[in-house]
Amino acid sequence: IGNGYSPVLDCHTAHVACKFKEITEKMDRRSGKVLETAPKFVKSGDACMVILEPSKPMTVESFQEYPPLGRFAVRDMRQTVAVGVIKSVNKKDLAAKGGAKKK
Repeated sequence: IGNGYSPVLDCHTAHVACKFKEITEKMDRRSGKVLETAPKFVKSGDACMVILEPSKPMTVESFQEYPPLGRFAVRDMRQTVAVGVIKSVNKKDLAAKGGAKKK
């Protein structure tokens, strides 16, 4: 898995294509210590922190705030590629965009 990879993200009932915008760090699975910052790719069995960008708006929450909307699976060609939890969410204000279009 590398930067720019675009599989389908399954979170709760949503199935949305997402882009791996940036792999920020590669970590040890057991201790959580950072092994490498900004790796080019991660392999099977690796743990990492990534920035995901959905292709269309979707409803998610951080795992600590609401666990059912904080878990996800990444699937490509009907095969599960990765699983994980959402640490934080960058929310966009869609009301401002929608209000401008209605005029």
